[in-house]
This record gives sequence, structure tokens and C-alpha cells, in this order.
Amino acid sequence: MRKELRVAAYAVCVRDGRMLLARWVARDGSRRWTLPGGGMDHGEDPYDTVIREAEEETGYTVEPVTLLGVDSILRTYPRRVGAADFQGLRIVYEARVTGGELRHESDGSTDMAAWHPLDEVPALERVGLVDVGLALWRERPGPGRVTGIPEHPADT
Repeated sequence: MRKELRVAAYAVCVRDGRMLLARWVARDGSRRWTLPGGGMDHGEDPYDTVIREAEEETGYTVEPVTLLGVDSILRTYPRRVGAADFQGLRIVYEARVTGGELRHESDGSTDMAAWHPLDEVPALERVGLVDVGLALWRERPGPGRVTGIPEHPADT
């Protein structure tokens, strides 16, 4: 089985009791809300990744203000040349919007961006990373890790 590692950086943006989310479009066409962010380019600093990805997916310029933590997931995914033992390393920042205007991404991995009231987030079709990001933002654990969050079947 081939091993794959994906390192990504994500933003938790909360303003006026609402959370900024992007709607991820899976390969099967299903749609789930996720944190704005995504994969690092080779040689890119994760701080710069979260700024770039948030702008691509939401239209906003963000400033990372706090490193909230790191989350790691393990999955097995089918690939054309056999299964992949996949590890996703997700670096999660708290970020604040500093400019830009809300817009949807075109020709990317997401198709919509929106602010959602915090109390409505649990009812959304979402990936597990949203719950991880919220827990990190609320709890601010010293080690930068939260446990006990149920996994969602198809997480990014």
C-alpha cells in the first residue's frame, strides 16, 4: 500500500457569533462545509498557506492571529494503482478577516463560502475538521490537540 502525506493549513474565523465556512465538493459530488484552507505548496510556510487558501475560497484577506493546534487523520483511500495509506496533517489557526469581500471560489475544491451562526453549525452537513476547529478555538488546549471528537466518514 502506498503511503501519502498531505499537510494543510486552515482558518477558524469567528465574528459576531458567526463562523466562516467554505463548502467542499467531494469527488462523488457530495457537499459538506469545511474550514477555509487547504494543502501547502512545496516550500510554502503554513502561515502563508492559510492566507492564500482563505482568499481563494472566500474572497477575504485574513490574518492568522493564533496557532490553535494541529490535527492528524489516518484513512485508507482507493487509488487507480491500489489503495493509499493516507495521513492528513492539519494545522489550524485562528484568523481574523482584514479585507476583501465574500465571494465563492470558482474552479476549485469549494463552491460556496458563507457565515453561519455558531449555534447552527452542529446541524450543518460538515466535515469533522469543523468540529476540531471549533473545539480548538473554544478550548485552546495547551498541547494544541483535542480528543474525543467523533470522526465524519469523509473528512478532508
